[in-house]
Amino acid sequence: MTSPDRPDARGPSWPRVSPLGSDGVLVSFGDRLGEPANRAALAFRAAMDRAGIAGVAETATSLASTYLRLDPALEDRARVLAEIETLLADRDWFDAPLPENRRLWRIPCLFGTDRAPQLAEAAAEAGLAPDKAILSIATTRLRVQTIGFAPGQPYLGELSPEWDIPRQTQLTERVPVGALCVAIRQLVLFSVSTPTGWRHIGETAFRAFRPDAQDPFPLRPGDEVLFEPVTANDYSAIEASGPDGGARSESLP
Repeated sequence: MTSPDRPDARGPSWPRVSPLGSDGVLVSFGDRLGEPANRAALAFRAAMDRAGIAGVAETATSLASTYLRLDPALEDRARVLAEIETLLADRDWFDAPLPENRRLWRIPCLFGTDRAPQLAEAAAEAGLAPDKAILSIATTRLRVQTIGFAPGQPYLGELSPEWDIPRQTQLTERVPVGALCVAIRQLVLFSVSTPTGWRHIGETAFRAFRPDAQDPFPLRPGDEVLFEPVTANDYSAIEASGPDGGARSESLP
């Protein structure tokens, strides 16, 4: 179990176990995003999957918590909850290793230009010149903290503290599939075309949702991503290269 002086702890103790709906259990490791809380959520989910506790039908993670869906026909709920609590008390999950079988993705990205018109605005919010903003993002290895909002869509972070910039007060009417957008020290790589309040700073030809593929979701929580700047001329060729959009991946130790 963890101590309340952890940077993610905002109450008497973390983690916390709470019921969620009629058949869910939420194990929370903090009340806001932070690297230790995200690490703990990912590690605990992986441990739950390995444990194979009878009666746990599904697991998932959000930015700072692990969701467990119980079999609705479960008769010995108390036994399952006790096993969950036992596993939770087994170690300090904030210091646990990240799950195995993670990958590092290197994804080409066209920053700025008319394809991603809000780079300068976002950079100004962060107190950076556009070229320094690109350098800051491109040299940061970002973790896939969670998948959410749309199929396969990753939330990536954390960026350095100057990127703790708010969402827009107005919506951008629509960003394309592959748009890279920024707010609150995170990047979102959009898997669908949608309105958004996040600032559109880059564009990729990477498809995070591939409904016709054998594996429709190439990115997994815990994977890491580097966005590699490319020129507009190079990007034209990358667009025609297929759903990977020129991305390369390798196994992480």
